[in-house]
Amino acid sequence: MLEVRGLCASYGRIPILTGVTFDVRQGEIVGVLGHNGMGKTTLMKTLMGFVPATAGTIAFDGADLTHAPTHVRAHAGIGYVPQGREIFPRLSVRDNLRMGAAGSKSERQTIIESVLADFPVLVRLLDRQGGTLSGGEQQILAIARALCAQPKLMLLDEPTEGIQPSIIKDIERVIRRLTERGDMAILLVEQYFDFARALADQFVAMSRGEIVKRGSGNNMDADAVRSLLVV
Repeated sequence: MLEVRGLCASYGRIPILTGVTFDVRQGEIVGVLGHNGMGKTTLMKTLMGFVPATAGTIAFDGADLTHAPTHVRAHAGIGYVPQGREIFPRLSVRDNLRMGAAGSKSERQTIIESVLADFPVLVRLLDRQGGTLSGGEQQILAIARALCAQPKLMLLDEPTEGIQPSIIKDIERVIRRLTERGDMAILLVEQYFDFARALADQFVAMSRGEIVKRGSGNNMDADAVRSLLVV
């Protein structure tokens, strides 16, 4: 589904990504692990086109998206939930979801109802402004809004950041349920080891813009990988 080969990116003259290579297959969760400042968020932004690739290739469903604008990548089926959530704080939950579904080819209300079936906690919040929700509720809304675009691949950047443990469990259940359907893949940037280990089919660990370790989620070695995370 997603094939990344030798990907490089920089901010001005400062290189951030140097030769990143990995795949994400349909129905798979790939965890991207590493300390702060190691290039994880830059990787996500480069995959979405917010940061231009300076070398390497990004292919999705067989199409070369290396230099495609962000809206083309979204239209191709890549969804993105950024670090910090970035919902529309002055819009209601309902209107946030409508914005997410705006570019979909399917009927908007049908899409929203389908997404709400996966996120019943949002039903009672539909008329609330996004900015009045708790951090956990905003994270759930951000994921739900991205799903309204019916992506084939979801990029999730630090979904547990600042979230209470009970909400983390809810997010874990939703992510697992989404991939169990088999028609969507998830690239998950995460520093919380237990969350990443519970979900990842495969993982790659980054340090200074490079992948320094990779393997199966079932074989994540706590001592070797935990040292690459903030626990």
